[in-house]
Amino acid sequence: MRKVMDGSPGEHTASGVEPAPPQRERLVSRAVGGGMRAVRSAGTVVSRKVSAGELGSLPVVLVLAIVWITFQSLNENFLSPRNLSNLSVDIVGTGLIAVGIVFVLLLGELDLSVGSISGLAAAVFAVLNVNNGVPEWLALLVGVLTGTVAGIVQGYSIARTRVPAFVVTLAGLLTWNGLMLAVLGDSGTVNLDEEGLVAKLTSYYFTQDAVAYGLAAVATAVVFLVDDRGRRRRRAVGMPHRSLRAVMVRTGGTAVIALGTAYLLNRFQGLPLALLIFLVVVAGLDVLLRRTHYGRQVYALGGSIEAARRASLGVVRVQTAVLAVSGTMAAVGGLFLASRITSVSQSSGSGVLLVNAIAAAVIGGTSLFGGRGTTWSAVLGMLVIQSIASGMAITDTPPALQFVITGGVLFAAVIIDALSRRSQEAHGRA
Repeated sequence: MRKVMDGSPGEHTASGVEPAPPQRERLVSRAVGGGMRAVRSAGTVVSRKVSAGELGSLPVVLVLAIVWITFQSLNENFLSPRNLSNLSVDIVGTGLIAVGIVFVLLLGELDLSVGSISGLAAAVFAVLNVNNGVPEWLALLVGVLTGTVAGIVQGYSIARTRVPAFVVTLAGLLTWNGLMLAVLGDSGTVNLDEEGLVAKLTSYYFTQDAVAYGLAAVATAVVFLVDDRGRRRRRAVGMPHRSLRAVMVRTGGTAVIALGTAYLLNRFQGLPLALLIFLVVVAGLDVLLRRTHYGRQVYALGGSIEAARRASLGVVRVQTAVLAVSGTMAAVGGLFLASRITSVSQSSGSGVLLVNAIAAAVIGGTSLFGGRGTTWSAVLGMLVIQSIASGMAITDTPPALQFVITGGVLFAAVIIDALSRRSQEAHGRA
């Protein structure tokens, strides 16, 4: 039958058969269909992991969303660029200490001395630089090395004597705190130079919009390249791997978060130097843990230290190195905390600092049983804790309630961790 057409692409033919839709509609249809399939695939993967007890960062992300929505509904300034910019700087000092705690928790141990080490390192720096005129860069280096040496002493003692880490580090808590008081002497408080290097760590901002947007774009590109490279390598050897769609979805999510953060920060004062350093350190230590032989040894010891000994792993060396990392990060965190208030006093490293650092690592998803967690856990956990503190302050809520809420979140995180481990054991994954 001869077709009768007037040249219009949308008209029906004489046979009653409608031609294919225009090219644009086909492209849109394919894009939507591909997106829906990627979302369904991601949903299936998430459902399977949840049922197997592999919750990952899902619970803490949900908690963070609830906290933000709640405080934003109570005060519309909570998610303002100014408050979020201050929040991004406030998490750095304690967050760096929490990153070191993650290393120790991966071994199934606990370091109770990080607060005292952070105070000691800050005191050493302040006394050397301010009271004795030592160049700031040299005093800074000595302060950080103080934390490293303290960590090595504790780590070697734990590895050689096999005394539980919490006992050794409890003794360290008292020892390093006493040394801090001795270093500060009768003055008790040392004020830092507000124009000095350390003070600038938390007061300097990159005010050019291009810096934040450029770094966000670089971070997104790195995530894509790393994920795609891992996907190709695993596919080449026949191992389970992410699909290209899953990689694109992950990259898209990273782009939204990174560019959205850059936009908000640029609406206030720009990208804080402290936040940039924090994220670079976290990313670098994440590579150390997940992409190096040393990192695999840390996870192996956390899974079973006796199995690691039988496999002839360097248990003493790894345990010593882990506590050295914890001590170093405590020292660096202490310097950032001193930078935030431009002073060091006898109360440095005390109060709720230790509790917040440990809580941040656990709330973020690092297991108390060892062998599971990443450095990014500390970032998420610290965001939750500091968001609660910021929300309490901006809504004039009694400070006592902050401890109750933070304690409740920590308790819930521990329960989820225990249930998750039980589910993994049931599925033969623990």
